[in-house]
This record gives sequence, structure tokens and C-alpha cells, in this order.
Amino acid sequence: MFRKGLFIFAHQIGDPRFNSTYKKLVKNQWKSYPELKADQDSQLRTMIEYAYTNVPYYHRVFRELNIKPDDIKGISDLERLPILTKEIIKQNWDEFIPLNINKTRYYSQATGGSTGTPLKYRLDKFDRFLGGALMYRGWGYGGYKLGDKMVFLAGLSLNVGTKAHEISRNIKKLSSYDMGEEDMRSYVKIINLLNPRFIRGQAYSIYFFSKWIKDNDLSIQNPLSVFTTAEMLYPHMREMIEDVFNCKVYDGYGLNDGGISAYECPEHSGLHIDTERSVMEVVNQDGHQMNDGEGQILATSLHNYAMPFIRYDTGDLGHIISENCNCGRGYRLLKRVTGRQLEMLMTPEGKYIHGFFFNHILKEINGVKEFQVLQKTLNKIVIKIVPEDDFDDKLLDQINKQLVPIRELIGRKSEAWEVEFKIVEKIERTRGGKFRYVINEMKK
Repeated sequence: MFRKGLFIFAHQIGDPRFNSTYKKLVKNQWKSYPELKADQDSQLRTMIEYAYTNVPYYHRVFRELNIKPDDIKGISDLERLPILTKEIIKQNWDEFIPLNINKTRYYSQATGGSTGTPLKYRLDKFDRFLGGALMYRGWGYGGYKLGDKMVFLAGLSLNVGTKAHEISRNIKKLSSYDMGEEDMRSYVKIINLLNPRFIRGQAYSIYFFSKWIKDNDLSIQNPLSVFTTAEMLYPHMREMIEDVFNCKVYDGYGLNDGGISAYECPEHSGLHIDTERSVMEVVNQDGHQMNDGEGQILATSLHNYAMPFIRYDTGDLGHIISENCNCGRGYRLLKRVTGRQLEMLMTPEGKYIHGFFFNHILKEINGVKEFQVLQKTLNKIVIKIVPEDDFDDKLLDQINKQLVPIRELIGRKSEAWEVEFKIVEKIERTRGGKFRYVINEMKK
């Protein structure tokens, strides 16, 4: 009870609405889909009206299409609006600043993830807390209760904040950026000492760790559940993790830019798509919504008044299904997400570095459109950079200055790595049109 009380108190300091919001969300999971959708449509109408009134870009788009906010009565009407891309946001940045931005409390965020295409954006403070409450509810599908002890195996993308935040949330964070032999042996000792009820982290990091434990014939404390996120969880990865930790794996999917999230329940028949924070559309090549099948995932934020995303292209593909889950929850099911798998790179010293490390040191570079990291040999890393369309000598100088401290950060991971930066016009996609952000060519 003490841990739960401390956990709630810490979150209430951040936002006094946290506990009441969380309790409401827990009750919501047992509503029927028509009830959930009615609430979602209502909040969507509120957001559309807000965006039309306060965000110059949307006001202009509505006028050009000759439609009014009242024409968007529900999710199906979103098809009348164009798909929003990162490039559109960048090209019209000033128009995405709400007229009342000075009255809005928000965080400055940046994407990058596995897309290699960074985007800076604003995230409404309550919207962020709502995302956290939904995450805790999603973990609850796997048995989690507020304040339960958990170990994170992750990088900055799953950052839990300061040491005080770790204590108040009863979380111990282990770095997925440093996974050499000594690191992973220390991780096993820490987990065995702490005996956490749950382990959470990037799917590939936990799989890689699990495989190493098995290959080295080590024993490890068995948590109640393992939560994976951030990357695709393939069947062989799930099998390995469940075998090593002797528990079930619960997968999750989420993006703060757009606010979408989905979590797996004990039936393991798909990920339940949350309705309270956003609208997730799965659309075909013509932008039409699908009830069954694989398509492009779009996100419409319902509470991010600092920077509304409407029909935002997430860059991911998803397979949505119309079947109801036997667990009784009313949310639609995402059978699987076809995201982007990040690879591990190896240093000459024998350490493994997760691809997310490069995302978090490269995404802040101004003037960069896309980037890709390639490990050519054990000693050489090549980083391709595509500058913005208005590229000139001045922008090149600006980029080169920003690369100096980045080269130093990479050097801290391995002094033996030779790092080469290449300015290129474009980065090739795979035959299937996918963007590979981190490639370890040594495995070929």
C-alpha cells in the first residue's frame, strides 16, 4: 500500500487529475465498443472545432476543401480530410502554432524512432499524462498494479526521468545502449537481487538479453509478465523471452506524436486499440478506412491542444481485425503492427549498442531530413545524412558544427570506432518500400 500511495502521490504532483483519470480508464475497458466510440466521436468533434478555430493550417485546409467543422461528426468523416505527413508539418511549421499557444502548458518533444526522419513537436501536458495512465491500464492487462516493482531494459525513448522518479515509481532502469558481457552479467545480478514483478523494454533488447542468458546457461528470477514495446515482436522472439523468463509476454504499441496506443491482453489475440486519447485509422492506398486487413496507420490526437495531429501518417503499417476479443474488452483489435526493426551494432571492444542510441543523438540535428546508420565493419560506422530541401553551403556548415559533439558521444561508446558522415541526396528504401534506419552489414 505504501508503494501504491507514493506512486499515486508522485503522479498527482505532476497532474492532480491523474488518479481520477486512471480510475475512469480502468472502468472504461469494460464498456462496449459503441459506447467507447460515442465518447471518442464527441471528443473528436471538440478537437476538430478547436483546430479549425485556433490552428491556422487546419483553418486554411478546411476552407480550401470547402468544409466546416460540423461536417466532421465522427470517425468515418475523417476521410474527407487529407493525410498529414512530417514533411507537411515541417513545411508549414508556423501555421501549426495555435493562436492561444501562450495559454497552453506543453512539453517540447522530438520524434525519430526507427523512421530516421526526425520531427520536433509540442505535446500538451495533460495529453502526456493521459498517455501514461493508458500505459498503466495496458500493463494492467498483464497483471500490473500501480506501484509494482519493475525493471526497464531500455534507452532514452523509454526514459522514466530522474533517480527520484525511479524511486517514486518503483522502477529500476537498465541501459539497452550498453549490452556487453559485463553489462549483461550485472543486469542478471540486479534482476535476481530486486526480484521485480515485471520487466519492460524494447522488444529486440529483451530478446537479445534473453538469448544471451540462455546461451550462457544462467538462471534468472521469473517475473509475473514481460512487457515489450517500441519494435516488432516476432514469434521467435516471444518464444525465447517466455522460455527464459518463464512467463507470458504482453506486447504494446504507442506513439506520442498522434497519441495512439494499443496493448495486448491475456487472450493474446491482438492489441486492444485505446480510444480515449486518439483515433487510430488503418487505411488502404486510397486513404479509405479498413475494418479488416493490413494498411497504413493514421493517428488523430484528441487532447493535444498544443499541436493537434489530424490523420497523421505514423509511418507504420498495421493489420486490423473486426473480431471481438474473448476477454470482454470492447476495444477494436490490432492483430499486429508492421513497424521497423532496429538492429544491434557491435563495438570492437565486444559491446552491443542498440540502434535507439543513434536515434537520440541524431534526431536533434537541425537541417536534417533523414539519416541512416550503417555498420560496415567491426571498426567502421557510416552515417548517411539527407539535408533539408533548401540545402546550401550555409546549412552544410551548420550541420557539420552539430556533428562535432555527436562524434564525441559516439566515441564514448567505442574509441576504436571510425565514424564517417556522408551527406547524400537520398537514402534507398528496401524492395518493399520500407526505410531501414539502422543496418548492421556485418551480419550479411
